[in-house]
Amino acid sequence: MAIVSALQNQLIQLQLFEEYSWIFNLLFYVIFVVFIFYGQRIQMYVMLREVEGSLYKLKYIKDEGRKIAIETIKEIGKPQTDPTGRVDRFLEYFTIAPQSLDPAGVVWKLEHILDVRDVRFKDEVKLMAPAADETQAYNLENTLEAAMALNYIYKIIRHFYLLGKKTLSLYIIMQIQMILPLIMREAEAYASALKAFAYGQPIGDGAGALVAAKLMYGYETRKMPKDCVVATVPIEGRTAFVIKAEGPGGNVGKIGDAVKAIIDENEGKIAAIIMIDAAMKLEGEEVGEVAEGVGAAIGGPGVDQFKIEESILKYRIPINAVIVREDIGDAVSPMRKEIFDSADKAIDRIKQVILERTKEGDKVIIAGVGNSIGIGQ
Repeated sequence: MAIVSALQNQLIQLQLFEEYSWIFNLLFYVIFVVFIFYGQRIQMYVMLREVEGSLYKLKYIKDEGRKIAIETIKEIGKPQTDPTGRVDRFLEYFTIAPQSLDPAGVVWKLEHILDVRDVRFKDEVKLMAPAADETQAYNLENTLEAAMALNYIYKIIRHFYLLGKKTLSLYIIMQIQMILPLIMREAEAYASALKAFAYGQPIGDGAGALVAAKLMYGYETRKMPKDCVVATVPIEGRTAFVIKAEGPGGNVGKIGDAVKAIIDENEGKIAAIIMIDAAMKLEGEEVGEVAEGVGAAIGGPGVDQFKIEESILKYRIPINAVIVREDIGDAVSPMRKEIFDSADKAIDRIKQVILERTKEGDKVIIAGVGNSIGIGQ
């Protein structure tokens, strides 16, 4: 009886399944047709939601950056009036690159534009924070530039999000969605940089400046053009002119002008130039790893690199590079221990290059490139 009852139950279930199977088949075909005609649009809305979530996060980071900048100016600069309006205006500043249709002389045009920009920024900081000393003014300028970068990133992402939403273009939304992880990583790095600049803490980008500071420690320094210092240091029987941006304010200086001035002072009788800078690492490489190569190791818009290359070409001076590997987050965030420890490894590598590539009595230039915030001389 139990077996018969079980068989009867199975038959009933089979009949019910056959009775309603057409419903399941219909649902399957409906879903299939929907995905054929509307699959791309569904995918687009999923991407839009993802971009929208990141956009809200970016807005929060941008607003926090603006808030930190305003609070720091109020705390350090002691302004007579509320600096909020002037800060908001500063965050919208832009720089137009010179016309390069006729490339002759474009480097000097670019340098002039950058000089005008630099003077304008410093004047704005003085107006916003009249009580700030020179070091604090440099740090405030860096803080405002980090807040400006966050504001710009947010506006760009918002632009493509709204454009994609308005046009319902999958390709616009897809492009922004694909690079979003890298953009968010960069935005978070600038958010970390804001606090470092506000408190005057050394950042990862100062690796080269730190190496130079260690080499020149205890030796007399003199100012060089522009916003740089140099010390004459005996190393392995050679005379080394060690250059860095003047610290401890947030400053990168014009290393190109300083190197050119030293070469001209010595009438081109320089046996070698060694440049130390932070460089972007690839995924899988260790933070703080030291590598050696040739060429002018200096970032930025290229003006300083151009000047250095022109000077070494004139006198046929060999140029070597020592880099400390780090990613964008490490470069603008408070300096990690691995990067700090790498300074001694870089110094060992510099001494090795000097011993192998020069002879006793030679003159060499050692240029520590990077932001000198929190790093004196």
